[in-house]
Amino acid sequence: MAAAAVARGGLRVGPCHRLARAAGARGGLPWPGLGGGRAAAGWSHPAPGGEAQYCAELVRKRDYEGFLCSLLLPAESRTSAFALRAFNVELAQIKDSITQKTIGLMRMQFWREAVEDIYCDNPPHQPVATELWRAVKRHNLTKMWFMKIIDEREKNLDDRAYRNIQELETYAENTQSALLYLTLETLGVRDIHADHAASHIGKAQGIVTCLRATPYHSARQKVFLPMDICMLHGVSQEDFIRGKQEKNVRDVIYDIASQAHIHLEHVALDDYLYNMRKVDFNIFHPSLQKKSTLLPLHLYIRSWKKTY
Repeated sequence: MAAAAVARGGLRVGPCHRLARAAGARGGLPWPGLGGGRAAAGWSHPAPGGEAQYCAELVRKRDYEGFLCSLLLPAESRTSAFALRAFNVELAQIKDSITQKTIGLMRMQFWREAVEDIYCDNPPHQPVATELWRAVKRHNLTKMWFMKIIDEREKNLDDRAYRNIQELETYAENTQSALLYLTLETLGVRDIHADHAASHIGKAQGIVTCLRATPYHSARQKVFLPMDICMLHGVSQEDFIRGKQEKNVRDVIYDIASQAHIHLEHVALDDYLYNMRKVDFNIFHPSLQKKSTLLPLHLYIRSWKKTY
């Protein structure tokens, strides 16, 4: 983490060799980062100055908890935080919106080039990219974290389970933790201790997200839970696909949830872990699929008490 902190000392501007080509290649093409083109994502170009509202609305629809947390940030950082989370949403939904890996790789490449162009002061005319460019200019955000998120999301396009819990944690570190490092930068926080906390929170969030998505993926004949833990308890992917709720299946969830709990105890993620314990780690229990109507209140109270 110390090396990461040093690397963030200034704006890391990438090569600008694509400026001329990019300027002539963008006219009227559907943006590949929007998961199936404009029609599939319901995208239309916002009015001038409407990019911030577009990002906030995208996050509200696709990352509701992130939306609520961003609302609690200071006004001078809130718009940038929405841009960061909108960028994360764009990348996250690529995997579920494609039928061929090649298409996913093309969309990842679009965002990789978009970040390069953002740091060359030539963002593509796409609302999230435009707002991201403003955030980079406003807060001198570190380019390295954007690239880590893209690279890790790209590697994750393969439909395969994590080989072990460490592989899942690495994915979480390079996506969720990296997003938190950027969010800290929008708040003017560049501190190794804050980075250390963000690393643990991001890893826990990545693990919890993997657990929460298990019923959704299982219904689509896919299982991404760490194979080493499944094998330890003699559980197959087919057991999850069939929605089995035997003790060995719940033991798998318990072990993975315990790893998340190691990283943090008293943040919003702890609510989901607590609710999971109440249903004896039955990941398919209906109560775990419901959105908490009291979450906005709980987050506000924690923000007011400064307890996370």
